[in-house]
Amino acid sequence: MTGLISTILVAGRDRQRLSEIVQVASRFGLGVLLAQLGLERAPVDAALPDEPNTLPRRTRLALEELGPTFVKLGQILATRGDLLTPEWIAELELLHSRAPTLPFETLRPAVEAALGQSTETAFATFDPAPLAAASMAQVHRATLTDGSAVVLKIRRPDIRPRMEADLRLIAHLAALAETGSVEARRFRPSEMIRQLAEAVLEELDFTAEGRNADRLRADFADDARIVIPQIHWEWTSETLLVMDYVAGVPPRDGATLRAAGIDPSAIAALGADLVLDMVLVNGRFHGDPHPGNLLCLPGNRIALLDLGMIGHVSPRRREEFIGFVQALSRSDPAQLADVLAIWSAGSGVPRERVQAAAERLIVRHGGGRVLLAPIVGDLLPLMRDEGMTMPPDLLLIFKALVTIDGVLQAIEPDFDLSAAMQRATLRIVKARLSSEHWAPVVQALAWEVIKLGDDAPRLVRAAVRRLEADPAGPVQSDPAAAILTVGRWIAAAVLIAAGLIAAALFLA
Repeated sequence: MTGLISTILVAGRDRQRLSEIVQVASRFGLGVLLAQLGLERAPVDAALPDEPNTLPRRTRLALEELGPTFVKLGQILATRGDLLTPEWIAELELLHSRAPTLPFETLRPAVEAALGQSTETAFATFDPAPLAAASMAQVHRATLTDGSAVVLKIRRPDIRPRMEADLRLIAHLAALAETGSVEARRFRPSEMIRQLAEAVLEELDFTAEGRNADRLRADFADDARIVIPQIHWEWTSETLLVMDYVAGVPPRDGATLRAAGIDPSAIAALGADLVLDMVLVNGRFHGDPHPGNLLCLPGNRIALLDLGMIGHVSPRRREEFIGFVQALSRSDPAQLADVLAIWSAGSGVPRERVQAAAERLIVRHGGGRVLLAPIVGDLLPLMRDEGMTMPPDLLLIFKALVTIDGVLQAIEPDFDLSAAMQRATLRIVKARLSSEHWAPVVQALAWEVIKLGDDAPRLVRAAVRRLEADPAGPVQSDPAAAILTVGRWIAAAVLIAAGLIAAALFLA
């Protein structure tokens, strides 16, 4: 009954968009797919279109037609090799947003509202011809009054309400699928849609991309080889992003780089160090480092663009990933099984099957060069066959690393990521021993000691009251000794905390 009421409310609020989705699904014959997900009562014609397309292909075409929210959903699914077969993955990886360019006059009211003035007043020059167009935004070039070349990333009009409606409908369908289909439940659709919503809403707010750029620039402030475009905050808002224009060469092949006077070997080494530092040292990384989002600059430098999708890695996840790589390089199935067991926790797979999966992976990839693409290409189907699922944050890490590995192999086919992994491990150790790492730890410990000292009288009184409440307790026989014991406990806690602070200061 609750599900029916929810369906009525959602359909009533977004009925126009729901009608569009149903029409597209019907036109591409996706009734069979909806039935598999437990949504067979949806009013969709399951008849196939005239052309003999496969279900994965028809699904991909339907997602593209439905627009950027559904394309983003498909791109998330394309990373789920632990859930989908290779045929589905290969098709979903072809997803791209079809975005026709808009005349600037269509965008002008929104741009000038964001600027608070006309483009002619704000900029020395402004090019109304778009430099590029994407599903969420259109890009134009301009020049500031001080002569600096910039680009304006302009959000498409009325896209936010449409995407929010899509998210509501998709979330509702995910909830229905989760309750109506055991097969769909294994995908954890509600969790996946939460991930989709976070990604979409963050990309819709261009101030988030600006903050991402500032954070990454700060991470690499000491390395002049890494270029992150400066954000011009005086012009930037939720719907408009103004940043420096960067000219460079996309890293698509070595010959093009050499023709531009750029060394592919140096770029490959820098690209590997850059991404591994982002993932394993800084814990903040570009979620989609494909050639369109990277530029190679004279002096063997790399610029990062399109920073709307940023992944975050917890310290524990970094250690797990390092353990995964070390287990493969050392051919250690026990260590690899430990990591896989952590990653697939909650899947209900017996330990012996996890161990068997680890041994099979070691047989194929243990002891040699770390080639991420084939390793991940075997790992995810292996987990799917064994009923294990991968955490979504880890999938984004693998996607970023496999993407950059492919870029590096394209420009330098003999490049070995193993050496870069070893260099990254040394930098992790150095970072852990740095004062920047230990300063907040020392501050937190010192603060706890201060609070403990301030709370000591209250703690003594509370402990005495607890002891007094026990008829057979030590307070009844020797109150002074009991109070002395409590005081010793508190003193010991203070001494231990002080010792930890001293040790942390010594390491720093």
